[in-house]
Amino acid sequence: MSTNPRVFDIRGQSLKLETEADVEPLLEGYDPKYIEEIYLGGNTIGVGASKAFAAFIDRTESLSIADLSNIFVGRLISEIPLALANLCTSLLPKQTLTVIDLSDNAFGERSIAPLLPLLSHNRFQTLRLKNNGLGPAAGIRIANALRESAKLTKAEGKVSNLRTVICGQNRLENGSASAWAAAFEEHGTLEEVRLPQNGIRMAGIRELARGLKKNPNLRYLDLQDNTFTDDTDEGLSAVDAWADVLASLPALQTFNVSDCVLSHGGEVPSVLQKLASGSNPRLVDLQLQNNNLDASSVAVLADAISTHLNTLKRLDLQDNDADEDDEVYDTLREALTARGGRLLVTEEDEEAEGEQEQEQEQEQEQEKVAAPPAGVDEASELADLMGKAHLE
Repeated sequence: MSTNPRVFDIRGQSLKLETEADVEPLLEGYDPKYIEEIYLGGNTIGVGASKAFAAFIDRTESLSIADLSNIFVGRLISEIPLALANLCTSLLPKQTLTVIDLSDNAFGERSIAPLLPLLSHNRFQTLRLKNNGLGPAAGIRIANALRESAKLTKAEGKVSNLRTVICGQNRLENGSASAWAAAFEEHGTLEEVRLPQNGIRMAGIRELARGLKKNPNLRYLDLQDNTFTDDTDEGLSAVDAWADVLASLPALQTFNVSDCVLSHGGEVPSVLQKLASGSNPRLVDLQLQNNNLDASSVAVLADAISTHLNTLKRLDLQDNDADEDDEVYDTLREALTARGGRLLVTEEDEEAEGEQEQEQEQEQEQEKVAAPPAGVDEASELADLMGKAHLE
């Protein structure tokens, strides 16, 4: 049993749980009334086992986090919808739920039906759906469910709670982009959106610009490895659409458009020009890796680095077309270093950043070990109360 009676956590144990009997020993000692967080990820859960977990969730009163990521490895396509239905049905009435993580489960379109009522009726804050093999058809159904949740919330005279949507590596493509745009627009409350590696091209990118424009509090946007330009008649239309939208996102701090083909023929992208003009005064992290940017594009950033880009702390320009030794990079590096920031141009820059982050993580872990765990006294007190309750 965890030392924290508010957290049930079996993450990463590679357990193969088939029946309710397999689950019962894991739940022993936990009072669901006190449980606020459940982490099941990294185990494989069959239909019978899902019933036991669902019954446990049914009895929770203040559940906030439900991590159901990577729980169907090796399961038959016939099993997944049944197990998912058990879990989602138990989560549906939980109005205290803030985070749902269903990443790394191979749903495809065949298995998502049990998920839709949960998405359309629960007022959670964070949805994580990464690497689920959705495809555009399932993507449309997921997005429509999210849009429905916003409509139901408005009908109650309330504001949407949704703040974070992560749906990367899901082959959403252009086919579902309009549905996602409509969902984002309906909510209007998003602060973090991550849609990397979805095969979305120009028409879909334009649609996303339209929907996300209605989310002025958006702080973090990741569109990495989708396509903004090509040599067709659509040309630069998506880049121009995003150039028009950026000023509507004044809270934007992180903008990841690496691997997005921002420039097709060496032109300076209009979206870059807009950023350099100060469209996003809180921008801290700009990721532009592998976008065919030449020295003229880098020069636009260098000219603005001490004025309209004076909040920028991290700039990734790896794998572009400008010479790594071009002096324009010196201007950027000096300005960023002076403010405690970092410019990434070479693999060495990336390695140095990784080493620095690893050192910081080690220091944080050492501090955790040195300090008494937060909430130990409170957790012990709660455990004592639970024990007394059982004795009585």
